[in-house]
Amino acid sequence: MLIDSHVNLHAPQFDADRDEVIARARAAGIGLMINISDKVSGFAAVRALADHPDIWCTVGTHPHEAKENPDLSAADLLAYTADPRVVGIGETGLDFHYDLSPRDIQAKVFRQHVVAARESGLPLVVHTRQADDLMGQILEEEYAAGPFKILMHCYTSGADLAARAAALGAWFSVSGIATFKAAEDVRALIRDMPDERIIVETDCPYLAPVPHRGRRNEPAFLPDVLAKLAELRGWSKAEAEQRTEDAFFSLFDRIPRP
Repeated sequence: MLIDSHVNLHAPQFDADRDEVIARARAAGIGLMINISDKVSGFAAVRALADHPDIWCTVGTHPHEAKENPDLSAADLLAYTADPRVVGIGETGLDFHYDLSPRDIQAKVFRQHVVAARESGLPLVVHTRQADDLMGQILEEEYAAGPFKILMHCYTSGADLAARAAALGAWFSVSGIATFKAAEDVRALIRDMPDERIIVETDCPYLAPVPHRGRRNEPAFLPDVLAKLAELRGWSKAEAEQRTEDAFFSLFDRIPRP
């Protein structure tokens, strides 16, 4: 089964043809998708797509949006996890590249997501950009307070943070960036990721893989990501599909495996 672990199908880029995009994903062999929450205030639109039997969702607030609700609490997030279609906490984290929310607010809101992940047992979907030192510090401090599942989504940060996260048992997701001509540093990281904790994603509508660069990304393009992962790891496509499927269900264990 091909599984797209990170889609943004509620995004306005899909308003004109969302049903067709979902149909193309199924035709391309995508058996499951997780629609990712970018802000709690927009959760209703994220959750609506999880009415499809092959689409699940998360709840959380992206670091870009942390300023929207700086007092967001773990209890606020946990209230949504009673819904069985909610299978993860996030996308959350730190983004010091764009700094669209104050850094202290990003860190404060991120820690509340960690608490929610710990208390719910659901995986934490982590976005991190140009914040390696603080991200590593927060993950290690919070993990010492009690374990939780970590997914380093669309990982493009440094090797040191990757090693620190891997030491905490983190999973890593590979996106279309792996196919970009200038992304040799990302490909080097992918070659060193733990075999049993790699999954794949599109992050659509962003980051369309080669040969679709410059177009709106969609889940039907996931096979191109998987093919690049197989090439980088020296796996057959069938092996890459099986390994990423096994890793996915180990991480997102609220989803019943077909």
